[in-house]
Amino acid sequence: MDADRFTNPIIDRIAVFLRGIGIGVRAGTIEKSFLPGFQIECGEMIVDESKVTHPGDLLHEAGHLAVVVPDRRARMYHGVGRRGAEEMSAIAWSYAAALHIGIDPHIVLHDAGYRGSGATLVENYRNGGIYGQPMLDIFGMTHAGQRPPPEGAPMFPHMLRWLRE
Repeated sequence: MDADRFTNPIIDRIAVFLRGIGIGVRAGTIEKSFLPGFQIECGEMIVDESKVTHPGDLLHEAGHLAVVVPDRRARMYHGVGRRGAEEMSAIAWSYAAALHIGIDPHIVLHDAGYRGSGATLVENYRNGGIYGQPMLDIFGMTHAGQRPPPEGAPMFPHMLRWLRE
């Protein structure tokens, strides 16, 4: 198998997408991490496929990298998401990314995480809720009503850009 590919089709699909938008993803051995099988090192995602319990967590963790400015992204290591607005933004980003790459958002926003509210978050977005979207709008990554969009511009979950500038 190609060294850049993963055997789990969901992890592989996410990794291909992330590499395509400029977030590095590589296989590696992880001894201890916040989420089983995933770690961030210097702005790159490391995946220990043998330890992954929820493949969609890769997309959410990458969302933390996506919503910060580039110089900070390049320095991120291990624990991310301690800032409330960034956590909310990463959740909204990962929902939009899941739809964009064609995976069920429940795979990312599962009830084993998010304090058991994954399904509630998915329904929030499907019903027009705005959890985390305002910050993505302020960052210039989507239109969610915080800035006047150009006439006919698509709204969230459509993304204008996948990485914060």
